[in-house]
Amino acid sequence: MNSVQLLGRLTKDPETRINSTSNTSMVRFSIAVDKQLSREQKNEFESNGKPTADFINCIAWGGTAEAIAKYTAKGNRILIQGRIQTGSYQADDGSKRYTTDIVVASVEFIDWKDHQESSSDYTPSNDDRIPF
Repeated sequence: MNSVQLLGRLTKDPETRINSTSNTSMVRFSIAVDKQLSREQKNEFESNGKPTADFINCIAWGGTAEAIAKYTAKGNRILIQGRIQTGSYQADDGSKRYTTDIVVASVEFIDWKDHQESSSDYTPSNDDRIPF
């Protein structure tokens, strides 16, 4: 079974794209997921310049992508559920590069950016789940 659930903070604002042929929204983002470290381990990692979080690349499609783009921003916490997808591509220098992404199936907004749009009556709550 390929299933993953992650809680983390967005490392930057989500990047949105529209597929011109299918007119489907796609969003890419990454989240920082804290490692489960004791206080001592965390202090040791920080003093040695080691990261105390893992940085996970994510991708979402359709309505899920649109909601993530609309209601989240850098620093917001988000809970995602999805699957791991791996791939590879040929880089400009001729080397083979490998990728690992989480394909988001559902999302819960723990924090969200404040929208002052009068046209939107949707205000997400901590219990909102947007299906893929």
